[in-house]
Amino acid sequence: MSRKPFIRGKRGAGRHVQLPEWLQASPAWATLRPGPRALYIELKRRFNGVNNGQIILSHRDAAMALHVHRNTVGPWFQELQERGFIEMVQAPHLGPSGYGKAAVWSLQELPSADGRSAAKAFMGWRAKEKPRTKSQHRCHKKQDGCGVDSGSSGGTGTKSVTL
Repeated sequence: MSRKPFIRGKRGAGRHVQLPEWLQASPAWATLRPGPRALYIELKRRFNGVNNGQIILSHRDAAMALHVHRNTVGPWFQELQERGFIEMVQAPHLGPSGYGKAAVWSLQELPSADGRSAAKAFMGWRAKEKPRTKSQHRCHKKQDGCGVDSGSSGGTGTKSVTL
């Protein structure tokens, strides 16, 4: 008996990028702009299952992959680092022959290749709250008489404002 015809030739779904629901539900991801999100997905594309902490991606390669200028991706890398999604394992530098070496990155949602557990620093990230400013008047409507002296002052017809 032969195998079913629809099973022949199928070798799996191929490579894909998986973003877990708990990561997408975090406040750090929810408030992230589209550019840094796309950069994170590009970093995750380069993760093959065992190379976390050894992901190589330069600013130029990221810019070419995302079809933006290379000066645009620098702040995106910085924002992902500030929120705790990625960590720079090795900074970019000149190699012994004088050619540049790209930065090496680690994804913080996954355990690293050397056995360290996942840091997940982005789960503790909170948006900075803007400080409240004091209003100049204690009430909303000036016609209610709040903050305005209703008595006459010296017969000039002007009213003084008390704060």
